Formats: sequence, structure tokens, C-alpha cells
Amino acid sequence: MSRVAGSVEDLAAPKTFAPLTQPTFRSIWLATQVSSLGWLMQTVAISWLMATISTSDLMVALVQASSNLPAFILSVFAGALADNFSRRRVMFAGRCLMVIGSAMLTAVVALGFVSPWMILGFSFLIACGGALHDPAWQASVGDIVDRRDVPAAVTLLSVGFNTVRTVGPALGGIVVASFGLLAAFTVTTLTYLVPLGTIWRCKWKVRSSPLPRESMRTAIYDGLRFTAMSSEIKAAIARGTLFGLASIAILALLPLVVRDHLGGGPLAYGTLMAGFGTGAVFAGISNGTFRRSLSQERLMKLACVACAACSLSLALTSSIAVAAIALALGGAGWVTAWSGVGVSVQLASPRWVVGRTISIYYALIDGGIAAGSWVWGTVSQSHSLTWALEGSAGALLLVAAAGVLFPLRERRESEPDPLEAFDAPAVALNLKPRSGPIVVKVEYLIPEKNVEAFLELMRQRRHIHSRVGARNWTLQRNLQKPMQWTETFRTPTWTDYLRLNHRLTEVDKELDERVSQLHAGEAAPQMTLSIERPTSSPRKRAILPLPRH
Repeated sequence: MSRVAGSVEDLAAPKTFAPLTQPTFRSIWLATQVSSLGWLMQTVAISWLMATISTSDLMVALVQASSNLPAFILSVFAGALADNFSRRRVMFAGRCLMVIGSAMLTAVVALGFVSPWMILGFSFLIACGGALHDPAWQASVGDIVDRRDVPAAVTLLSVGFNTVRTVGPALGGIVVASFGLLAAFTVTTLTYLVPLGTIWRCKWKVRSSPLPRESMRTAIYDGLRFTAMSSEIKAAIARGTLFGLASIAILALLPLVVRDHLGGGPLAYGTLMAGFGTGAVFAGISNGTFRRSLSQERLMKLACVACAACSLSLALTSSIAVAAIALALGGAGWVTAWSGVGVSVQLASPRWVVGRTISIYYALIDGGIAAGSWVWGTVSQSHSLTWALEGSAGALLLVAAAGVLFPLRERRESEPDPLEAFDAPAVALNLKPRSGPIVVKVEYLIPEKNVEAFLELMRQRRHIHSRVGARNWTLQRNLQKPMQWTETFRTPTWTDYLRLNHRLTEVDKELDERVSQLHAGEAAPQMTLSIERPTSSPRKRAILPLPRH
């Protein structure tokens, strides 16, 4: 919950608020804002509690690590759950875990049994609930609202969180300073109950698949393969991971800046966090305007420079006013950067895999944030707080320069949804869902004058089919009949073959038609389906597993 997951469009556009007319989305969105308010209060309370009971700079910085490490560990698994099971139930389970962790933390604070490692443990448990909930909620947006309203819904998720950020930390500081840590933790637990009850009450229709549910291993593999084959998603994840690693020093070390450089208390800490949120909201409101005049890559560079300036200012200033201005600049850079990488992942992911791509994105950027918290905490403890903040500023400038290797690409429209309209070809064998491996061969007759165009289209076809499930894709040319070309690929089972075809989009089908236009035969290209059978000796067959058919 500490990062922005989507793009922020121009708030002046009426369509930005269109998703709020949908009762289910409106109810969950509002409940999420209440929960986010509690989470921000809890972040202030936990960070300040750690700063008061531990003299270790590393332990203070590890509060941020404990909040982000669960997403690194669990997000890929959570994304597979979101794409294969009821997203509503996954969201509910994640929220239950957050309530349990927060209630247990409140209890140990009330009893006075607090220690640095216990604080980190409960912070980790609460974050596990968030790691389970977030991919399912992000993926559910497309199920709850109309497709044309998805960008606006993602906008509202981002703007809502950053609006709450402007008041949450300050409110947390006020509650801690006025009523104590126990009051802050109690209020947070109550706010976590709000979305739990809302999710229990709200139900929404989800488009069901006619195919059996994927195994978790296959689902995770398919998500990883799709991500690995998308240059847009890979570039976004690489930049997001590096940015998180470099920029988290601002938030991870802020309690130490307040305590050691500024001589302030929890109220000052909450006020500075509110300054960070104010800058984030301003950037969110202005992001649509910025994106119309600047490329996403240029915005990413400016965001890195803004955060670098913030980190450097915190290292050098002893004024709370200057620190607040610097943090507003850092908040603006923070939301601009995350909106850029987040929108790249959202738009490049079709619905069948969006939960997994978002979860992989979360896993790696939160891994970068957790690693950065440990790195800058270690530098602060081993050398000095100033060294850590200055090092963060230098690293952010390197992230800006990394655009040469991992540029963020412009995309104005989302990845088209699968057609999900496929009539399975008739077969003479009684195949079971797990029968396989299945071998697909398609024969083409291509005149010499069409060969170059054919090869270019087949390169695209290989990419398309491989990312939706084809294995061992090859293209052969007959040496005796040079006009004859054979495309071959495999799927592990018959169900995997059906699932591959259900994932193809209208754009993919148009590519098939373009390939067919280069075919010189009177009939359409001939497709042959086969099932592999073992040819080993009976003794070896007793040892080796038989294919299922």
C-alpha cells in the first residue's frame, strides 16, 4: 500500500469520476480510503515506536523493509490466486490477515511486551495481508467497472491514496502525541475492519472460463513467461525496482532525520509525512497535463531528479520548513514515477494474466524497496545519516540515466482482451483434459516472392503464441519442396491447447489472416493435431511416467 499502482489522468475530465457511479466500486473504494488512513497512522506509530525503543539506525530503516518484503515473497503466489480463484475471497482473506496482525500488535503494545524484532514481525504479518489483497483488488477493477472506465478507476485508486496521504501521517502524529501509541494502533485496527465488512457485503459478477482451473505451478509459470516476453513490462519493472531501491531512503530514514537532524517529535514527523503526501496529490492532479506535453520517459527522469533533490536537502538541512518543502518535491516525484511504471504494466497486460503481471511487478519493486531500506539503514549506521541520504541522491540520478537501457514506452490503449470464442477441432480419440503432450503442425505453401513477408509475420506469430502458452515453437522449410513451410509447437496438455486459443485476441486473429493471404494453396493452410506417445522399451516405460491421454 506504500506505492502508487496506476496512472493519474487529468481530474478535470468528467470520466475520471465515472467509476464512482458503480455502487460496488464506490463502496470498496471508500472503504479502502478509510483503511489507507489507518495504515498511514500505523506507519507513523510503528516508525516512531521503533525510533524510541531502539538506538539502531538499521532497525528503524527495517520498518520499511518489513512492510515491503512480504509483497516480494508472496505477490507472485497471490497473483496466481487472483487469476485462478474468486478475487473477492482472496481480497477478504488478505483483509482478515491484516485485521489479525493489527489486533495482535495492539495487544502486545497494551501489555507492554514490545521489542524491536516483535514490532518488525507484526509489521511483516500485516503486510502479508496487504500482499495477498492488493493484486486481487487491482485485478478486480476490470471485473467491477466497464472496460471504458478502467483507466479512470485506476486513476481514482492512485488519487484516493495520495489524498489520504496528505492527512494520514499528520493525524497519526497528532494521535500519537496526544493520546499515545496504543490509541493509534487501536484506531488502525478499527479502520481495517471497514473494508473487511464491505468486501463481505459486496458481490460482483466475474466472467467465468469454460476451461478447468490452472494448477498453481502452471499459473505462476504462465505469468512469469508472459512477463518475460513483454519488453514494456520488463522495462517498467526494471525502472520501478531501481527507483524503489534508491528512493526509499527518503521514507525509511525520515524518523532519524526528525530525531537527529531536526530535533522534532512524532508531531513533526507526521507533519513532514503530510508534506510528502501534499506533493504527491499535486503531482497526481497535474499528471494528466504533464503526460500530454512530456513523454513518460521524460517524466520518469524528472521524478528521479526531484527525489534526488529531496534526499540531498534532507541530508543538509536543519530546518523543518525546508525539510517540508523538500518532502513535497519528493512526494511529487514519488507519485510521478510510480504512476509511469504502473500504467505501463496495467496497459500491457490482458485480463487473463493481469493479476499475475501486477503481482510480479509488486514483488520486484517491493523487493527493491526492502533491499533499499536495508542498504541505506546499514550505510547510516556504519557511516552517517548524511552519507546515506547523499548516496540515495546519487543513486536516483543513476536511475534517471538507466532510461538508456530500460526506456518506458508510450502506450495510450490497453492490451486487447482475449476473444474467448474458440470451437475446439474434432478429434478421433477420447481425450481427457490432461491428455498430452499435444503437437500442433500448420503447413503453408509460400511462393518465393512472399518469403520475406512471411518470415516477418511468423516472427510475430511466434511471439504471440509463445506468450499465451506455446512451447518449442519452430518453423521448418521442406528441402524437397521449398514452397512448403511447417510451423510446429507443443502444449503440455489438451486443456493447455484449448486455453492457448482462448487467450488469443482479435489482433492476433488478424495476424493469422495476413499469414493466410501469403499462402498459395487452393485450400487454407493445413493444421494437424497429434499426441506424443512413448517409444521406449517396456522396462523403461515402467520407470518413466506415461503421458496422459
